[in-house]
Amino acid sequence: MNCCGLFLRSAAAARSCRALVAFAESRRLLRTSQPSRAFAKELFLGRIEKKEVFPFPEVSQDELNEINQFVGPVEKFFTEEVDSQKIDREGKIPNETLEKLKSLGLFGMQVPEEYGGLGLSSTMYARLCEIISLDSSIAVTLAAHQAIGLKGIIMTGSEEQKAKYLPKLASGEHMAAFCLTEPASGSDAASIRTRATLSEDKKHYVLNGSKVWITNGGLASVFTVFAKTEVVDSDGSVKDKITAFIVERDFGGVTSGKPEDKLGIRGSNTCEVHFENTRVPVENVLGEVGGGFKVAMNILNSGRFSMGSTVAGMLKKLIEMTAEYACTRKQFNRTLSEFGLIQEKFALMAQKAYVMESMAYLTAGMLDQPGFPDCSIEAAIVKVLQKI
Repeated sequence: MNCCGLFLRSAAAARSCRALVAFAESRRLLRTSQPSRAFAKELFLGRIEKKEVFPFPEVSQDELNEINQFVGPVEKFFTEEVDSQKIDREGKIPNETLEKLKSLGLFGMQVPEEYGGLGLSSTMYARLCEIISLDSSIAVTLAAHQAIGLKGIIMTGSEEQKAKYLPKLASGEHMAAFCLTEPASGSDAASIRTRATLSEDKKHYVLNGSKVWITNGGLASVFTVFAKTEVVDSDGSVKDKITAFIVERDFGGVTSGKPEDKLGIRGSNTCEVHFENTRVPVENVLGEVGGGFKVAMNILNSGRFSMGSTVAGMLKKLIEMTAEYACTRKQFNRTLSEFGLIQEKFALMAQKAYVMESMAYLTAGMLDQPGFPDCSIEAAIVKVLQKI
């Protein structure tokens, strides 16, 4: 059998294999109630916690059947109805496409069922992200909405905040955005300049500042915003510390800049968001006053992980398209797939896809274990691999 046949056969085998092993919740979640320990962090400390990665997170048949109920309709929609060329050409996702995404429940994949979401585990969410990756603009829009935009409410929000915001965010009636990055502050989150000042009656914070590169910034009606606030320390001194807020566009003073024109994700909305004397009720503080840095880091770990399986899905689609071309295009009376240099390129692409997928699902399986394991290093590894 020629290289093309071997490659396509192996690809088909891989697809059927993935149907058995690559998604749903880790069975270890059912077998133990012991909190897990962070594998990568322990590794850097010179300790190897083998039980955290061996065996690789498994899937029960019941969980497999459950995720397959979601995968079929979503895959059918993305392959038959989503016009990615139109989305890229027009620079926006059509309203009818957004409505279908809402009807499929894709705006609330990880929102708990009691708040109207699908309540998917991290592994099940990762599997759906593989399918959603068939359109990068939609993938980015949905990830910004739930992996970081509303994630803080799920992780840190009070019961009142969850009941107030999550149902409409899960249904897609409201869209969320995550506002951390500023003109002079990117990875150095502690250097943000946006400020929230407590009003004299102590009922509101007055928010002023600008955020940049905010995905969904022009579409969102709910924002997770990080700002400096004055906090009285234990020794009585006053210090500036970061606090997280849930901010509604309807609070007033919230404006969005012109959408950025991008490459590859032109249909997603990315813009500046400005807050001018926006009055935020004290009830909308997310977590503790002064505890926003930890909230931001926890959310970002979730966001870093969430794009892993999305990138893996993109890579596998790219390999499929490239293989089709290499097996049909001829030069010097030979298909491109017969040349050693091309075969080497396919080997490298397959290697990267395998590593990306494996790391994404390993991290997902670890996140699904009880005890809220610290997977910050694993999530960072996933993000680094996305760029290789």
